[in-house]
Amino acid sequence: MSLAPRLDLRQSQSLVMTPQLQQAIKLLQLSNIELTAYVEEELERNPLLERNQSDSPEPLAETGTEQRALETNSQASDRHDDAENVNLDAAGSMPWRSSSGSGRGVAPDGDLNGVEHTVANALSLTEHLAQQIQFEFVNDAERMIAGFLLGSINDAGYVTIEPGQTIEQLGCDTAVFERVLDQLQSLDPAGVFARDLQECLSLQLAEINRLDPVSEAILDNLDLVAKREFAKLRKICGCSDQDILDVLNELKALDPKPGLRFDQGPIQAIVPDVLVRASQSGGWHVEVNTENLPRILANERYYAEVQNSARSDEDKTFVSEQWTSASWLIKALDQRTRTILRVAQEIVRQQDLFLVKGVEHLKPLVLRDIADALELHESTVSRVTSNKFMLTPRGIFELKYFFTASLGNVQGGETYSAEAVRHKIKALIDAESVGNVLPDDDIVEALNKEGVSIARRTVAKYREAMRIPSSVQRRRELKLSGAV
Repeated sequence: MSLAPRLDLRQSQSLVMTPQLQQAIKLLQLSNIELTAYVEEELERNPLLERNQSDSPEPLAETGTEQRALETNSQASDRHDDAENVNLDAAGSMPWRSSSGSGRGVAPDGDLNGVEHTVANALSLTEHLAQQIQFEFVNDAERMIAGFLLGSINDAGYVTIEPGQTIEQLGCDTAVFERVLDQLQSLDPAGVFARDLQECLSLQLAEINRLDPVSEAILDNLDLVAKREFAKLRKICGCSDQDILDVLNELKALDPKPGLRFDQGPIQAIVPDVLVRASQSGGWHVEVNTENLPRILANERYYAEVQNSARSDEDKTFVSEQWTSASWLIKALDQRTRTILRVAQEIVRQQDLFLVKGVEHLKPLVLRDIADALELHESTVSRVTSNKFMLTPRGIFELKYFFTASLGNVQGGETYSAEAVRHKIKALIDAESVGNVLPDDDIVEALNKEGVSIARRTVAKYREAMRIPSSVQRRRELKLSGAV
């Protein structure tokens, strides 16, 4: 067999991720805050893009959950068809129908109320403590130690550096350091400059003159409190159940992270991407909240002027590339809005009973159900529902909330969603009394009577996910609380 070079022609097909496709996928999974930041970067980078300063546009909406023709849907489609045809307005610009982000919250009645008017310009924890340190310490050396420790506290108000390391770095005396730390721990709010949770709670109890031997013993054994091993705790403390209950009630009223009550930066309110309200003609009115979306346009007139004045081929290529990029960005933003609307409308149609009757009627739903109904890929539905929120008459929910696994029916009928079953388990446990605490087996039996087919280990998993203790621990807590 001889070896010789030769030339062959082969034909094949492959999926290529073009820059435009990559951009569309990226925009689809961004939250509104991330999208606004991305568009701001594009506005700075691309000279042909500019903000649309026109009046607020009509919201993009579709109405109804039943399988019937939708007037608003056809109107929205007509508007979008016009946008896709890149028809230019009288100013020679190509607008995208959406509105700029304002960071405003949405009230249940659909009105947009300015959150910025309700957020006070509060001091940060560091600023609050620095003002006190300025008047608390006169000695320069002590003030320097206090400033060093102030720079080491975290958002919760805890000191995050070891005392020995501080003493070594500053070259100060141990007694001086301890005196400064004690003085810092007397500042407002109580509990700041603590080195651990135990010390933080101790400082707060001392502030209200409730730090007694029983409290100290309980604070020394917080691990037993977390495990709810009250019998061991009672033996160690040498006190009654009533004494333990009194201390635990006091601990519940304390703040384990006192620094978090201070302003740690701008407060970001959850602004829904989709608004859902009852329609007067029946069903539901679903619309995209365009109030929190960026509004941009590509200026064709400026593009023509720059293109005509460009002299070199390099300049003409640059201007052409920027125009193509601007056009693609506008189309991608429009496609993102329409895709979110389609997915949201289908979710509302599928979960109609939840909106009408509550969480117990939340249907089992997976990404494939929405993808098949809309002829989309599952990954597209996953991206659309990530970091997106829907305002409904029952509150604000992340779109992911509506997707839940299914549990079988004992009679073989309609299945139950996992979220609805968790709600049933919590309702059964909330109704317990001292003489009627349900172990997991009894919860399984009660759910089976309601038609839910569920295993004991599944009940335990759901209960633990809701941070509900076992029946033994719940019975102990109920008895302890009954002693009040």
